[in-house]
Amino acid sequence: MPIELPPLPYADDALDPHISERTISFHYGKHHASYVKNLNGLIEGTDLADASLEDIVRTAEPGGLFNNAAQVWNHTFYWNSMSPEGGGDPSGELAAAIEASFGSVDDFKQQFKDDATGNFGSGWTWLVRDGDGLAIVKTDDADTPLAHGQTALLTIDVWEHAYYLDYQNARPAYVDTFIEHLLNWNFAAANLTASTGV
Repeated sequence: MPIELPPLPYADDALDPHISERTISFHYGKHHASYVKNLNGLIEGTDLADASLEDIVRTAEPGGLFNNAAQVWNHTFYWNSMSPEGGGDPSGELAAAIEASFGSVDDFKQQFKDDATGNFGSGWTWLVRDGDGLAIVKTDDADTPLAHGQTALLTIDVWEHAYYLDYQNARPAYVDTFIEHLLNWNFAAANLTASTGV
């Protein structure tokens, strides 16, 4: 069964003015869709034709198959890491876990901002559950925590195509906007709860 391009969790223009409909149309409609098309071409007629996307990511060797599968997964996760009603601060179990691992929510935000801004080249910055605590990890290109036994809670895409039409080379402004206006704490909290079985 082919891997499908999942629908966005909101309308193409729902993140305006922070991320434009034009950016979404290219990023989701061209880049993400292209990874799905490429992946289906790579698995067609193979033992992976009926495998889940997660299983492909976890088992693929470095190269084209892994890159396309991981980018499909990463992008789907990224869209859900944002919300038109995002930003603000976390609450409940997630807030407590962030405070235990980073000292405070503000300290987490600053470290996440610094890491995302300083993530050299193309890649992703993630909040993950790693063992009993939380950590911020940076991955290059298509790499993903899913391939390393970590549970992703949220991510920001720092490939230039994620922000260049709206922010040009001002990655710090894009990262600030993501944290303050788009970050979907409810999605991150649900991922944390699912990972702990609580």
